[in-house]
Amino acid sequence: MKTNDLILVQEADFDINQHYQKLLQINPSNSGAAVLFIGLVRDLDDAKVEAMQLEHYPGMTEVCLQQIVDKARLRWSLEGVHIVHRVGKLLRHEQIVLVGVTSRHRSDAFSACEFVMDYLKQDAPFWKAEYTEHGKQWVEVKASDQQANERW
Repeated sequence: MKTNDLILVQEADFDINQHYQKLLQINPSNSGAAVLFIGLVRDLDDAKVEAMQLEHYPGMTEVCLQQIVDKARLRWSLEGVHIVHRVGKLLRHEQIVLVGVTSRHRSDAFSACEFVMDYLKQDAPFWKAEYTEHGKQWVEVKASDQQANERW
């Protein structure tokens, strides 16, 4: 792991501004762009999500996330990458994931952030169950997520 990268899998919520400030401090004279993506627990098309339970495989998950970051670094010139992914029980509208990227140029930052998020959704070993008024259901891989991943 590059010292400019941060990968955390945790139950606790995260502070967007804290990660933004840390990313900006990595190489202030070289960073010309910062892109942050925040994923939230949201309702389904046909049901309100009361909560989401996220599980992972400790150790393996962090290695997988670092491999995704390493792939992004091979494609784009990046100053820093932060990934924070929450696990445990999350309520509607709570933050699930942060992907933050800094780069010299905005195109690299935007592309790398989207790439990391697309691969994270498809390849990282997280399991999600949604709790709605219809009960609990495990989230299956979506065709749209597979298509997003294939374009890279």
